[in-house]
Amino acid sequence: MPKQKIIVVLGQTATGKSGLAVYLAKKLGLNRQMSVGRTGPVLGGEVISADSRQVYKGLDLGTGKITKKEMRGIPHHLLDVISPKKQFSVTEYKKLTEKAIDGIISRGKIPIICGGTGFYIQSIVDGIVLPEVTPDFKLRKKLENKAVKELYIILKKLDPRRAREIDKNNPHRLVRAIEIATVLGKVPRLESRLQNYDVLKIGLKLSGNLLKQKIHIRLFARLSAQAGISRGMINEAKNLHNKGLSWKRMEELGLEYKYLAKYLKKRLTKEQLTNQLENAIWQYAKRQMTWFKRDKEIRWFNPKDLKKIEKEVGGFLK
Repeated sequence: MPKQKIIVVLGQTATGKSGLAVYLAKKLGLNRQMSVGRTGPVLGGEVISADSRQVYKGLDLGTGKITKKEMRGIPHHLLDVISPKKQFSVTEYKKLTEKAIDGIISRGKIPIICGGTGFYIQSIVDGIVLPEVTPDFKLRKKLENKAVKELYIILKKLDPRRAREIDKNNPHRLVRAIEIATVLGKVPRLESRLQNYDVLKIGLKLSGNLLKQKIHIRLFARLSAQAGISRGMINEAKNLHNKGLSWKRMEELGLEYKYLAKYLKKRLTKEQLTNQLENAIWQYAKRQMTWFKRDKEIRWFNPKDLKKIEKEVGGFLK
């Protein structure tokens, strides 16, 4: 039995992944060359988000979440699935995404996974087997007031290998790694099992200077109440806090929300907010590329190379 085909659109922040995913989903329903595979005609595509923060309700402008208008009628999955007050793990993402894939396939469509969270993508396409360790709420309570540097030191003592691999600025992942290492002695190396998917990974890549420019322009637009945006990121963060999202939790959500929380608590000026956040987004983009560079199966394209991308997808689906 042939494996189910899945397309992945990945890359750094601000490279145009969402737009390409919608474009391909539309093309799959219109272009005969692209939409006829081994199991017959494809009715189009549906998009599954692979973004670790876009799963949260209300985190819209800060995460660059696609709008209804930008979706152009293409169904999207794994957006707005949980309150930002709650934690969401890669295990939950994997479970919900596999369910979404089954539903898309049953409708005769091609699943298109789109996003920049490398571990979320890997959990699906590589069939990652995740360690089953239940949350230790007493331990989490003990760790919740510790700074990220303290959490990193604790993990380094428990499991030096995992400490070398982890994002040392992500408190949620540090706490989870400590939790697992405390129970199992160390965080086990992730195992993979054979998946029933045949995957094409399309990567979007821009030069460093151009990516920096796009990050700058996009950040300015999101911070502004103008530029076609009825409310800026600052108002979004203010509203989230007014609805009960604590400053601490907002900072845990990282990047935009971390700096917006500091600004709204008057710990940063507007200029400091803009400069520090822009630098943090750029550092994040570099970490994304470091992750993706390890995967030799990714076919890299300039976002403008639509014809080349279409040809690649058409050949994959034949």
